[in-house]
Amino acid sequence: MDDMGINTSRSCIERLQFENVALKQLPLDPSTEPGVRQVRGACFSRVQPSPLKNPKFVSVSGPALALLGLDADEVLKDPLAPEYLSGSKVLPGSEPAAHCYCGHQFGQFAGQLGDGAACYLGEVKAPVDQSPGLLHENPTGRWEIQVKGAGLTPYSRQADGRKVLRSSIREFLCSEAVFGLGVPTTRAGSVVTSDSRVMRDIFYNGNPRMERCSVVLRIAPSFIRFGSFEIFKRADEFTGRQGPSYGHDDIRTQMLDYVIVNFYPEIHQNHSDRIERNTAFFREVTLRTARLVAQWQCVGFCHGVLNTDNMSILGLTLDYGPFGFMDRFDPDFICNASDSSGRYTYQAQPAICRWNLARLAEALEPDLPPDRAEQVLDEYLPLYNGFYLSNMRKKLGLLRKEEPEDEMLITELLQTMHNTGADFTNTFRSLSQISCPTQEAGEDESEVMKQAAEMLLQQCASLEELKAANKPSMDPRELAMLLSMAQSNPALFQMISDRKTVAQQLERLSRLKELMDTTAEQLRAKQTEDWSCWINKYRQRLARECESGVDVKDLQRERVCVMNNNNPHVVLRNYIAQNAIESAENGDFSEVQRVLKVLEKPFSVQEGLEQPGLEARGGAAAPEERDETGEEARVLVPYDSKPPIWANEICVT
Repeated sequence: MDDMGINTSRSCIERLQFENVALKQLPLDPSTEPGVRQVRGACFSRVQPSPLKNPKFVSVSGPALALLGLDADEVLKDPLAPEYLSGSKVLPGSEPAAHCYCGHQFGQFAGQLGDGAACYLGEVKAPVDQSPGLLHENPTGRWEIQVKGAGLTPYSRQADGRKVLRSSIREFLCSEAVFGLGVPTTRAGSVVTSDSRVMRDIFYNGNPRMERCSVVLRIAPSFIRFGSFEIFKRADEFTGRQGPSYGHDDIRTQMLDYVIVNFYPEIHQNHSDRIERNTAFFREVTLRTARLVAQWQCVGFCHGVLNTDNMSILGLTLDYGPFGFMDRFDPDFICNASDSSGRYTYQAQPAICRWNLARLAEALEPDLPPDRAEQVLDEYLPLYNGFYLSNMRKKLGLLRKEEPEDEMLITELLQTMHNTGADFTNTFRSLSQISCPTQEAGEDESEVMKQAAEMLLQQCASLEELKAANKPSMDPRELAMLLSMAQSNPALFQMISDRKTVAQQLERLSRLKELMDTTAEQLRAKQTEDWSCWINKYRQRLARECESGVDVKDLQRERVCVMNNNNPHVVLRNYIAQNAIESAENGDFSEVQRVLKVLEKPFSVQEGLEQPGLEARGGAAAPEERDETGEEARVLVPYDSKPPIWANEICVT
């Protein structure tokens, strides 16, 4: 009875039930030595989160907290909740720890990395009424919770283990936005800020400023990643670095068993032979990764830092840093301003994920023989193409037939979008308004084509926007020097640049020269011609959907429903996140909460919610739009709009 009294007097957060299996089944670092160090022969190190000064909620996600059996309203009313969910106060049953992992960063093995700012709090038992679908995704019935930005760990390297408000808001919003899009992801339950401050140089340009320390509560079945298995890597032939647990093959096998038994139980149960089991496991990770990146490509999501340490062993989107949703379609879109080589462009993501899978396979040797791994890796591209085409057919409303020519139709659509500078999200959303040909008397095909073209032209870039987009990022003198060097000293050229980069710069320069000789009227005529050509092919393909006695009206209703459930009305564009961040930095958290609410239902039109509820300053605006100080006032646009001009100035590193 006394225990019952204690339990009922506890808050909902204090009643969370922990079962910290990872710390029981994987080796713990015996050292409690403070400070940064190499951690050998262990997967986790115990840590103590650093308290924040006056922590307070910026926002919470009700659906994410519900995974833990928590009610958002109760959490917000709990005066201790910001302390608990920021790591400032340790939850009963929690065992704070940091995970050790390595990684290939931008193609080079970096050695020990680990949770430099994140802190494992433990694994919370799922509520007994958790939906069967969630339990299928998370067969352990436990949710690992982390606080990101909770202070120093043995893996913090030269950093301070803290995160600031802008990066925390971006991770919080994008975790929930990606979930709303139906893409597998880690979740974010809350974001807490404080009066604690740290110095940050946002653009690495020598102009640092003090920013508020903030913490995100992250939720997932597990945060184990490809790089978790790289702690056993032998000395790398290029960098000379090796994993801190090189030679501890028993621990690698132990961690592999832990992952398969807990998170892939069907594979464990169905295979008595270890090699067969491990191969089946790698095949499932490959399938999940192929499906994940196909989903990213279909919503225009670019991760930004696809290092092996940012790849989930469960096929989840993991670690939201300099991510970006594409605005104007560009296959070479780079969302991370630090990615000067363009390694992680939008179009490179599928190939990079396969490269990362190959590094995982190497890390699993000899538990996964190389010949078996290679066989599975050969399945990756067909898997990816299958998932991608299936998703794209839904986005185009091609529901009745699968034709070989569909791939070319999709390719030509993307090429037309690229040529015309069309907005990725809004163009796809608009396609549901292009109906199947009815062949009824009175349908004027030329008028239908004209209306469809005019609709899509609204999503195209202006002449000035295209000029800005095609301006080479490389200084003309540097480009001229590299071209000369490629001829006179090819060996030196290969050391400091590559032909692909130079070719891209030359292509941009050529396109820019072409645009300089083009008028706005000529551009609009060319865009109209390009779109009319594609729409004609699209309508011909839709006509074949209507063959064999299909009721055209029923098919059209079905198409619109499927397309609008696969083409989002709104995504977390950078300018939307930036508005929310600037509002929060000024003490107003309502815009973060408003954006979160919209992103929970990204495929729905939400009247009254889609206009920013704030008035920010700065950026570009019409000359007549000035505030009382004489500064230009920022033009605010609805969340479903093409980005305003000032959005081009946003730089994420």
